[in-house]
Amino acid sequence: MEIRLLSILHDTTVDGPGLRTSVYCAGCAHQCPGCHNPQSWPFDAGRPTPIKDILDEILSDPFADVTFTGGDPFYQAEAFAALARLIHTHSQKTIWCYTGFHYEQILAHPTLKALLQETDVLVDGPFVASLKDESLVFRGSSNQRIIDVRESLLQETIIPHDLHIFSPFMKISSQKV
Repeated sequence: MEIRLLSILHDTTVDGPGLRTSVYCAGCAHQCPGCHNPQSWPFDAGRPTPIKDILDEILSDPFADVTFTGGDPFYQAEAFAALARLIHTHSQKTIWCYTGFHYEQILAHPTLKALLQETDVLVDGPFVASLKDESLVFRGSSNQRIIDVRESLLQETIIPHDLHIFSPFMKISSQKV
């Protein structure tokens, strides 16, 4: 199984808390105006990469957690779900995933839900340029939610992820679900 991969960025701190290995995939039909990564929109961009190769690169860093982004990983949900299962099998790494889909849309689609179930934290919703706020942590616009997937699935309602970050430069208390 392969993922259409743009790049893997090691030790980034912008795609979730702490050091992270971010997997950037190709393909996004959301095409949000003002997107910071429009080169990821074409579904034929990047290169097909076996998930085993991606796994090996992720596991080569014993400290960094993982973020799936792009593009939108949910357009390659089956392969990303398989990769996430392998990551959880071989490590204690947390997995964040960014998507332009809403949590509720993902729950209604079995293939998408399989990836959701392997995700620890989901940042959902399209980027909306009129709601852009650079002081928000780990999201670009105020409509996007940072969701604790495990708790949300367990409680059958959306539970915001508790970031435990205190900085006068970041807005974390204004998150709406």
